[in-house]
Amino acid sequence: MRVPVRIVTDSASDLSQALADELGIRIVPLTVRLGSDDFLDRVGLSPSELWARCSTASGLPETAAPAPAQFERAYHGLADAGAREVVVVTVSSLLSGTMQSAELAARSLTGSLRIAVVDSRSATTGLGMIAVAAARRANAGGSLADVVALVQDLAGRTQVCAALESLDHVGVRTGGARARLASALSLKPIVELREGRFGPVGYQRSRSSSLRALVHRVQAAGPIDALGVFHADSTDVDRLVTSLALLAPAPLMVTDVGAAAFALCGRGAVGVAYQRRSGPNA
Repeated sequence: MRVPVRIVTDSASDLSQALADELGIRIVPLTVRLGSDDFLDRVGLSPSELWARCSTASGLPETAAPAPAQFERAYHGLADAGAREVVVVTVSSLLSGTMQSAELAARSLTGSLRIAVVDSRSATTGLGMIAVAAARRANAGGSLADVVALVQDLAGRTQVCAALESLDHVGVRTGGARARLASALSLKPIVELREGRFGPVGYQRSRSSSLRALVHRVQAAGPIDALGVFHADSTDVDRLVTSLALLAPAPLMVTDVGAAAFALCGRGAVGVAYQRRSGPNA
């Protein structure tokens, strides 16, 4: 029996291990630094543990791309399990050096394994949803070319937006004087992943209006194929989930973000990831 194409992603996808195991997705962890301590994201430090440690820390965590050796171990493990073709779906190459590590590791392997590395141009639940769709296509018998084409298509149709508490001490490009004025007025920024990077797309006066703005962005997108919600220790994520329930084409994926998104967006961030429908019914 033919072994399906296997999917590898990184921990910036914020996929739960249970879902990854169910679909056969291999997750390579980023490294997290808190003060002088290093951890493997979502392995040595769960999202809830990360949030707790950051609540008493003076700064946000720093993250580093996995070393090529970590991807090599993942590839060898899949080859030992019988895989012959692998698609690696990485966090946006403009946010991390993870894709470069995955490519270096792929070039070090010869002969036994065909590896295609694809830039998702996304992060957090957006990346996670792309990896899930890739795994489902592979498990349904899709070829390596089929899966790569799907990932490339979804990379262009996946949007990620988040409501932040502020732009202070987060890794989002602030946009200069306008963002500084918004910060001084205590406005709440809405950020979007555009061309592989996060940047502000608007500001709201209150948290309630920020959540409404996220719902409006999903509504304005037109028909969608998938919808997810992510949050970084947010107390009102359930409000957003309830507001979006009727817009979701399937059960919502709700994700606790790990270190990569936490470092970009900060405590209290809540966001949406959605895939616009393509084709004649879009």
